This record gives sequence, structure tokens and C-alpha cells, in this order.
Amino acid sequence: MGYLVKEIFYTLQGEGGHAGRPAVFCRMSRCNLWTGYEKDRHRAICTFCDTDFVGTDGVGGGRFATADELADAVERTWPHETRDHRFVVCTGGEPLLQLNEAAVDALHERGFEVAVETNGTRVPPKGIDWLCVSPKMGSEMIVTEGEELKLVYPQDGGNPEQFEHLDFSSFRLQPMDGPELEANTRAAVEYCMRNPRWRLSLQTHKYLGIQ
Repeated sequence: MGYLVKEIFYTLQGEGGHAGRPAVFCRMSRCNLWTGYEKDRHRAICTFCDTDFVGTDGVGGGRFATADELADAVERTWPHETRDHRFVVCTGGEPLLQLNEAAVDALHERGFEVAVETNGTRVPPKGIDWLCVSPKMGSEMIVTEGEELKLVYPQDGGNPEQFEHLDFSSFRLQPMDGPELEANTRAAVEYCMRNPRWRLSLQTHKYLGIQ
């Protein structure tokens, strides 16, 4: 089927349970909640996305015909000869529109621990090592278990309590970026302090000025 990838790059994971960890980011093109074009944002299910996932023109991006070609591109981006601590984050857009078991297996064969960041509207393939679900209000969330649930906060209709019955190892609130970031951060901090099951997630890569 092939894989459309916006970009592949080496950085530090900026948010969530692996914040600060060196990782290759494999950003898949396409999403099922927004086209990625500003002209369509007003009718998107997710109206606050801050990521460019359109096309295949980013650094390391392209069209990869097979799972092995995709995994080879990820491996070339990892700058260390050792296979120790290899970590890839498959994100988007919505990576589960494309990422399949063959790709996960190919990445494992090259020594990578595979993390996925998804909106939870598609069934994940087998073998994912770290599954992070970020629910978007207005969509049908069908993934109810994983390592991490990361709720962008606040969202209309998105009370954190409604997710606490789900089978995730950790629950995190991430302040929504944008003109209200300062107020959203205060609100998220206050919520976590009142509800200690939730932990604060910050987009540290933006504070550090890295990709």
C-alpha cells in the first residue's frame, strides 16, 4: 500500500511520559479529523491542531513503497551506531491511517522501541510498545487502553473525569496552545493539583526551541 510521510527527524520527545528522551519522529501525512488546510479548519472535528502534516515535503519525508523502506529511512535518521535505546515516535496527522503491523515489525527488526501518538479513532496494529491516545471531542474514540491518555485541555465537552474508567497506565493534561496558553496552563495545573490521578504534560520542545 505504501506510506506517505511528511517528515522524519531526530530530536528529543517533548511531551508526555517519555519527555526528554532522544527519538526519531516519523510524522505521517493525512488525518481523519482535519484536512490540514486552513481553509477547512472551521469545519474540522479538531480545530486546534498546531502541526503541519500535509504532503511529503518535510525533511526526510517522502513516499515509501514498503515497510522495509520506511524502517530503513527511520534507521538512517538515528545518528548512533549502537542499537541500544533506539526509539521512534510515529505521529501525524493520524498515523494509524497508515501504520500497520508490517511497519511495526520492520522497525522492531531494526532495534526500535515503537511509540505511537493517535487520536484513538482507529484500531492500532499489534506490537506497539507505547500507545499514547489524545482524545478529540466530537470524534468517536474506540481505543480504550494503552500506556498513556493525554488530554489537550480545556476542550468543550472534554471533562477529564469521563476518561478515568479507561484502561491507561497514566493520565495527563496538556494545556492547549494558542493565545490562551497561559490561562490554559493555570487551569491544567489547578486541575492536576485537585485531582492527583492526572499529571501535567508540557510541550517542552517549544520551550527549548527544538523541533
